[in-house]
Amino acid sequence: MRMGLRIFLVYALFIGLTGYFVLNTVMKEIRPGVRQSTEETLVDTANLLAEILREDVKHGTLGQSHWPTVLKAYGERQPGATIWGLAKNQVNHRIYVTDAKGVVLLDSAGVAVGQDYSKWNDVYLTLRGEYGARSTRSDAEDPASSVMHVGAPIRDNGQIIGAVTVAKPNSSLQPYVDRTERRLLWYGAGLVALGLLLGALLSWWLSAALRRLTTYAQAVSEGRRAELPHYRGGELEQLSTAVEHMRTQLEGKAYVERYVHTLTHELKSPLAAIRGAAELLQGEMTAAQQQRFVGNIASESARLQQLIERLLNLAQVEQRQGLEQQATVPLAALVDEVLKAQCARIEQAGLQVERLIEADVKLYGEPFLLRQALGNLLENALDFTPPGGTLRFSAQVRHHDVDVCLFNQAEPIPEYALPRLSERFYSLPRPVSGRKSTGLGLNFVEEVMKLHGGSLQIGNVPGGVQVVLHLHTVSTLPS
Repeated sequence: MRMGLRIFLVYALFIGLTGYFVLNTVMKEIRPGVRQSTEETLVDTANLLAEILREDVKHGTLGQSHWPTVLKAYGERQPGATIWGLAKNQVNHRIYVTDAKGVVLLDSAGVAVGQDYSKWNDVYLTLRGEYGARSTRSDAEDPASSVMHVGAPIRDNGQIIGAVTVAKPNSSLQPYVDRTERRLLWYGAGLVALGLLLGALLSWWLSAALRRLTTYAQAVSEGRRAELPHYRGGELEQLSTAVEHMRTQLEGKAYVERYVHTLTHELKSPLAAIRGAAELLQGEMTAAQQQRFVGNIASESARLQQLIERLLNLAQVEQRQGLEQQATVPLAALVDEVLKAQCARIEQAGLQVERLIEADVKLYGEPFLLRQALGNLLENALDFTPPGGTLRFSAQVRHHDVDVCLFNQAEPIPEYALPRLSERFYSLPRPVSGRKSTGLGLNFVEEVMKLHGGSLQIGNVPGGVQVVLHLHTVSTLPS
């Protein structure tokens, strides 16, 4: 299981459990909270009525007063109110008054007058001077039919002469409880979903960051080029810097060892030739022989210099992980510059040069490396093109890709050699001199193409050999 998925699952479990316990706790507190608030209102109402009804209870005129009519009219009222989106079309309070013995004197419902309510807690406790309240089901089998009753004492000079009770069915509160629970569930579900979304984004970001670093480390371990991922501060930046430092240390050591062995091997042959020529020059020989051996020393020295320079250039390119100075480069002007640098060899060999490149074709990359790559290709083509032969530069543009082609008239390349032409130090004998080159030119071109995200292709075509540089990052802009 991926680490990002594990992080998300742990985070989701934490959010889920937290949401469950919080919602469960709050949901359990909604109903008691609503009832407590309602009970507090009933207490205030009952005490207010106790003061209002005191004189009629004291003089025994409650039944003959206007209060029965008032309470009946109260029970028939239709408020037509909208409370937080819920309609209230009837009153729900029931009010009854008892004397000092608990006998009902007045009942807004008109059903309990004359009955003995002295056993009910709201009357019993109130008449004893305590807080009287009870919750009783109107239907013993239905928990939702419970009714809250709150009593208040009617006093005359400190003596309790009766009690007034205000009752309210819990069913009248249920719509508000249900609405609150629904809203809480929706809000809770929304917060949990938002938390999971944030957790998913966090785990995705973290796993993506680690995945980039892992990809980079794998590429380094396999010897491939890869761009170092960049992070802004924190442990990831420190880890990225540490991995890059480790790569630099390890690659630097291995790179130096490999190039020391390579350079030692490649220097043996020209050094042996120079040493042999120098030893022969110490003996008796004609002036013509001396000139021939001096020429051998000069040519082998030039070969050594060329080998060292190309090894240094190749090492510089191989060590780089990406392009440094990127710009838009007109291809036609770049080819003209390369041809101008080799104009002496071209004129001496009497070669026919064709440049079939539109002026608006432009490459996007590092100009210096692109020029070096084209220069190596041209130099390699000149080595194999016979006097009076043809060189042709062309370009084929497709969307944002371009194929830069260099054709040179020459003998076909042997099939066994085609797959190895870009190998380091692999070279074919030159037709004129029969000698091999350093074998680093095409390898350098291939490394430059890799840096540009492109590729190098070499193949036989009718009449000669064609090299194709395929670049992916190309812009065809008007000149």
